[in-house]
Amino acid sequence: MNTVDNTADLLVLRPGDPGYDAELAGFQTGFARRPDVVFAAASAEDVVTAVRYAAERGLPVGVQATGHGLPGAFTGGVLVTTRRMDRVSVDPGARTVRVQAGVRWGQVVAAAEPYGLAPLNGSAPGVGAVSYTLSGGLGILAREFGYAADHVRSLDVVTADGVLRHVTRDSAPDLYWALLGGGHNFGVVTELEIDLVPVRTLYGGSVAFDGRETDPAALLRAYEEWTRTVPDGLTSSFAAVPYPDLPALPPQLRGRYVVSVRVAYTGTDGPEITAPLRELGPVLADSLREMPYAESHTIHSDPDFPHAYYGDSAVLSELDVVRAGELLARVGPDSGGPMCVVQVNHLGGALARPAPNSVPYREGRFLVRLLAAGDREEARALLDPAFALLADVTLGRALNFAFGAGDRAEGLYDGETLKRLAGLKSSYDPANLFRHNYGVSAAC
Repeated sequence: MNTVDNTADLLVLRPGDPGYDAELAGFQTGFARRPDVVFAAASAEDVVTAVRYAAERGLPVGVQATGHGLPGAFTGGVLVTTRRMDRVSVDPGARTVRVQAGVRWGQVVAAAEPYGLAPLNGSAPGVGAVSYTLSGGLGILAREFGYAADHVRSLDVVTADGVLRHVTRDSAPDLYWALLGGGHNFGVVTELEIDLVPVRTLYGGSVAFDGRETDPAALLRAYEEWTRTVPDGLTSSFAAVPYPDLPALPPQLRGRYVVSVRVAYTGTDGPEITAPLRELGPVLADSLREMPYAESHTIHSDPDFPHAYYGDSAVLSELDVVRAGELLARVGPDSGGPMCVVQVNHLGGALARPAPNSVPYREGRFLVRLLAAGDREEARALLDPAFALLADVTLGRALNFAFGAGDRAEGLYDGETLKRLAGLKSSYDPANLFRHNYGVSAAC
């Protein structure tokens, strides 16, 4: 362990130090991050120290909280870990919550629940709240309330000059706009204040089918037709998951190819709206029910154990069900490639509303996400041709779901948004200090 600038209370680690590897560990195990210096921040002041240290030496800076959405591997430079910054503070009167940089969504759900409030979190409680929000934040109630980024009141951020700034839409509109959608390209956000919504319960869960007994492409076509009938407040997704034959899995999932429709809805007519889903084929499992919001993570039941994966996404102007059916076959369990999970999110509703941030492609109607297990190059060999099938209806990619694909900046923003981001990058980070994250370059 080494101290920097006489900050004896700040944990600073270098390769070979005890605790270095443990500090780098996170949810993603497939990408090696081997920085020259790790600053284990416990406060905003620690982040200031780390950024100033890096700026003085011209070293790139990366950020890691939970390690879910890592942009990829890197070597050298400075990494700021924020897992120790885990304070959550709810203001029930204002319906807001303040979260530090290391907070996970499960903590926020638990803190808000006693007040009958809920955050605009995603499907997995272990995901870091801040990075998720800076990249947009497509949550389980997204069509009713919009992106999480649309509800941010303020951000505390350490910019490339080593200054801790309190940023609001009124105090610094350009930086506010850039941070919410531009991710960690403009600084290290140490805390944010974000709206909570008055949701205590919801109608949600999934209806699942055996993808070997019922044609997944036919199920996808039926799902797309069903989405045309639902109200804007209903959020749903289609998923196709080839489960391995492992003893650790429940017997009903072991070795199966499970295709499901997931639903989250705060309206009172959920059973009526979702009834047609049960007619799509023989139902393997049905978990649709009224539930406390605190149980909303069971809708997707995302894995909570660290593992290696690579993923990317395509925001679509429409869902070409013929090409999407070809995609399902190309990446399915008989493809010969790595295990691949397909998810199709229904967009629109409140997601289409304009907001003072840089989250792009609000006109998108669907989002296709592919997540492959294991080796990055093997995964890309499977995923890239699959996404190419949808090129004619693809608007771009979603920053929240570029797992390991952050080294490819193309498509993450539309042309006008990227041009404005690049200009602001020149102003706030002319030396491109924050380049170990999902990249926006001043040279764009």
